[in-house]
Amino acid sequence: MSNPAHPQSNKLDRSVIVTGLVIVSGMIMVVLDTTIVNVALESLSTELDASLSTTQWVVTGYLLAVALVIPLTGWAMDRFGPKPTWITAVTLFVAGSALCAAAWSIETLIVFRILQGLGGGMLLPAGQAIITRAAGPDRLGRAMAILGVPMLLGPVLGPVIGGLLVEYTSWHWIFLVNVPVGLVAVALAVWKLPFGDTAPDRDRLDLLGLAVLSGSLVSLLYGLSRASSQGGFGEPDVLGWLVGGAVGLGLYTWHSLRKGTDSIVDVRLLTNRVFAAGTVSVFLVAIGLFGGMLLLPLYYQTVRGEGALNAGLLLAPQGLGAIVAMVIGGRITDRIGAGYVVPVGVVLAMIGTYPFTHVGADSSYLWLSVALFVRGMGLGSVMMPTISAAYSDLSREVVTRAAPTLSAIQQVGASLGSALLVTALTQRLTHELNAHRIPSSGGGTDQIGSVPPEAMPVIGPLLADAFGYAFWVAFALTAVIFVPAMFLPRHRSRDADATPAPPAGI
Repeated sequence: MSNPAHPQSNKLDRSVIVTGLVIVSGMIMVVLDTTIVNVALESLSTELDASLSTTQWVVTGYLLAVALVIPLTGWAMDRFGPKPTWITAVTLFVAGSALCAAAWSIETLIVFRILQGLGGGMLLPAGQAIITRAAGPDRLGRAMAILGVPMLLGPVLGPVIGGLLVEYTSWHWIFLVNVPVGLVAVALAVWKLPFGDTAPDRDRLDLLGLAVLSGSLVSLLYGLSRASSQGGFGEPDVLGWLVGGAVGLGLYTWHSLRKGTDSIVDVRLLTNRVFAAGTVSVFLVAIGLFGGMLLLPLYYQTVRGEGALNAGLLLAPQGLGAIVAMVIGGRITDRIGAGYVVPVGVVLAMIGTYPFTHVGADSSYLWLSVALFVRGMGLGSVMMPTISAAYSDLSREVVTRAAPTLSAIQQVGASLGSALLVTALTQRLTHELNAHRIPSSGGGTDQIGSVPPEAMPVIGPLLADAFGYAFWVAFALTAVIFVPAMFLPRHRSRDADATPAPPAGI
């Protein structure tokens, strides 16, 4: 029987739910925008009279701006408070969106996308830190499940919305649509988010650390984007950027160990076993699962000839499966720990990925949709429990410093996963074409998209085989998540009345 005198319960109270929904209102716009822009690249190239390689900088410039600003987010939250930082980030994103909609050339669009990226890059770490501090460790799984909705639905709904906007409106609307959503997100944040704590001891900004860490992340992500576009890691310009980024991260680690808590991101947080296991898990989840999300729309659009709209609709079962799993998984994570939930999620993700390893040019859409639903359940059972586990053993004071670490790891992991899978796909396709004495042209995703429709009866089955091979790589990368999952926290089912939840305020 519950104790009526007990002041708090482990249920998510209204303030935590409201905080989560405010954060989601800002994040949904950013996550959707990323996939919508990817769908519209060809239209942008045509309408702004630019080559596809130049137009690609609309995506690359945004990605690099995100990498540049992630390390700054933790310091900004400590110095000015989570609420002002969040409002500033959303405002920057909305201003960037409005300017992108008004762009008059490809060059101005790229510049405005960089401004948009400076806002977008701050939203993920700030959102995670705010919800973590609001919920406390005992309710973190359910609270993080709220944040998982835009992160998992974005890649599903983005192509659908992008396809509709490109087909029935002008390209300006792919950016203009963010403005009303962003204004609502700012209004909700001003109204509902508590101000939160600041840290007076964080007044001084570690400029050297910021320059080295941001520069290293930019170098790594640019190298990985080059690897994706060229379909391999062997080119000197790819290796140069990747090596430069890795060396920079090594230098930053030395700098942070020497400077301690005054560094822009304190690497000594990784001495916490739970946070370290969670960080490695987040990295591998981003590689294995987010990389695989790139292959799915590519398969439907290239092998099966579906448009962006239909491809998005065919991916919907994955989003539905993720929602089901997040609703159930968040509650179970809070009761027994991510160490039990994540391995089950990995098994589900592998089961859902397996049918795609045998995918053909005429595989049943019904069978693939069932597989995607199961894969979505795996995604929902792995991603947010892993992130919540990483934060679960940290004090409120260091959450703002941990959030940029996880966001950077997630960004690099997703880019690395995409590069690995595109490399596997294109190199396997080249091998298949050579084996059948068919000339191949281009590299990376350009090679996949350049197959003319009249050649598909011959090349289609070979392309499907190449996708099957790439999905085997995704299957193997997903299996690797088992290793760090063994180190995630496990505990007995918690009695909601026996364990008081921390205060809900930020």
